[in-house]
Amino acid sequence: MFTPRAILHSTAVAACAAVALTGFGAGTASATDWPPLREGAYLYSGTHGTGKASAVDLDDLSTCHTLSAPARSVQIASGSASLVLYSGADCTGIHPWATGSLLESDLPRAALSYRVVPA
Repeated sequence: MFTPRAILHSTAVAACAAVALTGFGAGTASATDWPPLREGAYLYSGTHGTGKASAVDLDDLSTCHTLSAPARSVQIASGSASLVLYSGADCTGIHPWATGSLLESDLPRAALSYRVVPA
């Protein structure tokens, strides 16, 4: 027999899963909009992996890198590293944004600098 608390817990878990799956799809474009996924990390000057691509050295951990032009999208496929992107130069700005180690996404705001961190 299910108690009201167990039913409420199950409902909450199901609701959280639905929100997570919806959110996962919201930040990514269809596979045809993006360049083929390849190992490494790339920052793009345009949305959906368009514009000038800048390769990221994933072995250069913790160093702050300021970009010559703002990045508007990111693609990363790495088992050991992720990126933290900043809206200001020299790894400053409000609300840094972290990628995780497998992602292709438009950025919530243009990034002017980044750091490579362990995944």
